[in-house]
Amino acid sequence: MNAPGLNLRIATVEDVGTILTFIKELAEYEKLSHQVVGDEEQLRKTLFGDRPAAEVIIAEFGGAPAGFALFFHSYSTFLARPGLYLEDLYVSPKLRGHGIGKKLLCRLAEIAIERGCGRFEWSVLDWNESAIRFYENLGAEPMEGWTVYRVAGDTLEKLAKSE
Repeated sequence: MNAPGLNLRIATVEDVGTILTFIKELAEYEKLSHQVVGDEEQLRKTLFGDRPAAEVIIAEFGGAPAGFALFFHSYSTFLARPGLYLEDLYVSPKLRGHGIGKKLLCRLAEIAIERGCGRFEWSVLDWNESAIRFYENLGAEPMEGWTVYRVAGDTLEKLAKSE
């Protein structure tokens, strides 16, 4: 699908404000705004500092920011190859339906192939039926039998200090 006026580019440190805005908009859509505690300085350090933890692609439509994809490498011991993990995919609501999300995912698939990744994966909220349909229409399959576990905040601190 070709979206005239669409440009995808690797984010630079000058995009930190835009990235944070998109993160907040995504969190609002996901009803998780209360969990956003990151700020521009933290994003600057963790995305563009000495040891970047993730990468970002910015989608521009008509010369203005339209969405983003934030991703990082994972690793599959079974494949003995790296993987690509999509943490966030977001397109501004007023620009959905122009193929921007699909273009972002296609670019990430290209990056995964270029980097020798054995897989490209992400998570989706169970209630987000439109996203689930979108992903399945692209050929993505849910990972039946797997449950995501997480430790964070005080629980993470406690686990780090336990023996």
